[in-house]
Amino acid sequence: MRLYVATSNPGKLAEFRRGAPAGIEMVAAEPVDCPETGASFEANARQKALCYAAAVRDLVLADDSGLEVDLLGGAPGIYSARYAGESAGDAENRARLLRELGGRRAAARFVCVIALARPGELLATFRGVVEGVILESERGAEGFGYDPLFFYPPLGRTFAEMSPDEKFACSHRGQAFRAMSEKLLAFSY
Repeated sequence: MRLYVATSNPGKLAEFRRGAPAGIEMVAAEPVDCPETGASFEANARQKALCYAAAVRDLVLADDSGLEVDLLGGAPGIYSARYAGESAGDAENRARLLRELGGRRAAARFVCVIALARPGELLATFRGVVEGVILESERGAEGFGYDPLFFYPPLGRTFAEMSPDEKFACSHRGQAFRAMSEKLLAFSY
């Protein structure tokens, strides 16, 4: 079965491919201009999945994910990828987060919502959440996004200090993807 992935983020695509069950071919969808105007991870994932499914005319997985920091009232939230501006990269987003926290550690969570759609039909959504702490400085060289700042207490390391397989086993994206995988083969397409 072929499943198109609606992302331009190579880190996300690699994680999805790593976790794909046998018999599922994860294919990067060509970029499509799909607005993400929802007020939640769920709304944005649904919107993107339906838009991409209409464009590629096949089964599509789309996700919206980000970091919620308690001391910042849940920010950056749905704006995580562009927290420091539309053209900012991961390092700039992390730098802004550290500036706003002013040297304080903060309880935080990563959230991921995956939407599965085919042309004209949203099949299901799947949510994953992992709790952690934002550190005062970066640690580790793996991963992407906010991983060097996100400390996961059960393993005593940041996501950037974990191997890709270790991270996917406990991450928000891994949780949502495993839930989706369990249901995927049940859909007759």
